[in-house]
Amino acid sequence: MQREGTTMDGLSNSEYRHIEVSPIAGALGAEVSGVDLAGDIPAEVQAELRRALLDNLVIFFRDQRLTPETQLAFAHRWGEIHLHPYMAGMDDYPEVLEIVKTPADKKNFGGSWHSDQAFTAKPAMGTILYGVEIPSAGGDTLWTNQYLAYEALSPGMRQMLDRLKGVYRGDNFGSHDGKTRREYYADKLSMKVIDPGNTQTVSTHPLIRTHPETGRRVLYVGGHLHRFEDMTEAESKPLIDFLMQHSTRPEFTCRFRWRSGSLAFWDNRCTMHFAINDYPAETRIMHRVTICGDAPV
Repeated sequence: MQREGTTMDGLSNSEYRHIEVSPIAGALGAEVSGVDLAGDIPAEVQAELRRALLDNLVIFFRDQRLTPETQLAFAHRWGEIHLHPYMAGMDDYPEVLEIVKTPADKKNFGGSWHSDQAFTAKPAMGTILYGVEIPSAGGDTLWTNQYLAYEALSPGMRQMLDRLKGVYRGDNFGSHDGKTRREYYADKLSMKVIDPGNTQTVSTHPLIRTHPETGRRVLYVGGHLHRFEDMTEAESKPLIDFLMQHSTRPEFTCRFRWRSGSLAFWDNRCTMHFAINDYPAETRIMHRVTICGDAPV
């Protein structure tokens, strides 16, 4: 587990020269200060931000003033933008997904443990979420460290899982009377659901993946995991249920309290997240940009 005042690799936060990094939990997560994300970011600061992300898995920034344009400019520093195949972006900024939950909505978007876009051939590397309108209380987000989830498994379980591949589906709504994602969301969200067209929305990935930058092993599960390759849903379900319960143990998690102007940036390759729906009488508006990743190996 991470110690207070250190990064995930054990280095002191004082070793960051251009930013300040303050962990918020023992497992993952840190607040970063000393940088204006809407401005020019020197190469040496960008390098430390990347290190902070790899060290802490999810990093948070307070009191930022971002427009969709400046949020996109920051996102482009990390790679190409990954478009959501099921959800429409903003009219003027189609690469920005406006996540809205109003008192009239029966469901929130992202209200289950998952890793973004796991059902695509090349899931999103990272997600940048900016708080525009935040409830007076509630609307927090949880993250869990999938490095720790893997490392806490027994050697025998790791060996067995290393041979498995998961089938991840974007339309994984079989428990809702067989409705498609579009049908299920139709009367529950005020956000616009679109047809994915020819975009691949069912993909097979290793259940244990290797992070391409850190080289560490990761348990790769989440709400999009439908079954295991060469197994039925019924055969897969007990093990999936165990792995989901195991990987979201409290000691693997952190929780972030949003404020307007807060931004979270997380690494989908080694985390899952969960948006808590506990503000029924209020509105929550967020702007999300996801960054393209590579095929899990």
